[in-house]
Amino acid sequence: MGWSGCHKNLISMTAFTVALVFVQHVKCEEVHDSDRISLEQGGFVQRRGTNFILNNKRFYFNGFNAYWLMYMASDPSTRSKVTGILQQASNHGLTVARTWAFNDGAYRALQGLDFVISEAGKYGVRLILSLVNNWKDFGGKNQYVQWVREHGGYVNSEDDFFTHPVVRQHYKNHIKAVLTRKNSITGVVYKDDPAIFAWELMNEPRSQHDNSGKIIQEWVTEMAAYVKSIDRIHLLEIGLEGFYGETIPEKKQINPGYQLIGTDFISNNRVPHVDFATIHLYPEQWLPGSSEAAQNAFVDKWVQEHIKDAKNVLGKPIVVGEFGKSSKLYNVEERDNYMRKLYSAIYNSASSGGPCAGGLFWQLMAQGMDGLRDGYEIIFEESPSTTTIIDQQSRKMSSLA
Repeated sequence: MGWSGCHKNLISMTAFTVALVFVQHVKCEEVHDSDRISLEQGGFVQRRGTNFILNNKRFYFNGFNAYWLMYMASDPSTRSKVTGILQQASNHGLTVARTWAFNDGAYRALQGLDFVISEAGKYGVRLILSLVNNWKDFGGKNQYVQWVREHGGYVNSEDDFFTHPVVRQHYKNHIKAVLTRKNSITGVVYKDDPAIFAWELMNEPRSQHDNSGKIIQEWVTEMAAYVKSIDRIHLLEIGLEGFYGETIPEKKQINPGYQLIGTDFISNNRVPHVDFATIHLYPEQWLPGSSEAAQNAFVDKWVQEHIKDAKNVLGKPIVVGEFGKSSKLYNVEERDNYMRKLYSAIYNSASSGGPCAGGLFWQLMAQGMDGLRDGYEIIFEESPSTTTIIDQQSRKMSSLA
């Protein structure tokens, strides 16, 4: 999330052949759960112009981030946290969750993801699955580059993730292993599972050395086409924060601090295989030292400009993929006011037929996970006022369908 990624808990493996255990298939049991989302009950969310469509009706949602689901599900002793949070989310009308489909080099990672997808299907929560991290948490692009370096490959920096042919092939191997995996619990191949809402190419892609945007643009074009060559049913997004680039130069002034990070909200999302756009929002991190009024003005402009561009320039839906306020910097009332502000912007677009179909706050967490707290966590039992705001937004968004 934000600028520095989420909680660090990578399980390192030095042997390359061992590290690639993550992308290996395991023998799957033919077990089916009759309570799962079926094509008749839910089907696959699709895109029509600037709207999401489910069963020939527009699809709107209220959602959340919980990056930790696969990590906790990989250990049978902590799997109950996954079940509990998905059940709670469903009870509060949260119908889409964004989570990691990577823990590069970790043991039993995909078995954990099997459980997450199975439980999500039980509780009617659709998943946005991110396939790799820009940050070092849980491996990320740095881990891929390191694997190649350890085996004699010439790599200079993390940015070689986007350009080195061997690294790109390793990432494609991971994509194929995930998308074609047969769930060991449900027996359903991931690419055929309606419990998955969308694939995400990378959590917050950035380039350290290429502000022009060319490197990431070429990578998005190649990897989006590869995903769609395997799975043409599920939706695909990039994982962008929303920074503008050279396509519309005057838009760069909207970026916090006029910063360029190697992505281009317009050109990246114009790639034909990309189905919808995303933005993230962390004004306190992006504009440190600025006044509350300046941050509020930035939030309004950031959201409205991207919604407008999604409609008029891209012709695609847009989702607020991450937003939140840290309890380390703000009190509950300030956080609640911020969520109301974002929720209103999302609902106002959706209710007027606009392209913004939903938002996912960072992040939902269960009780008893103190080691993973980052200040942004929302725990229902500890946050009654925030929970009420979430419930209200869920009802408003579901009423639009």
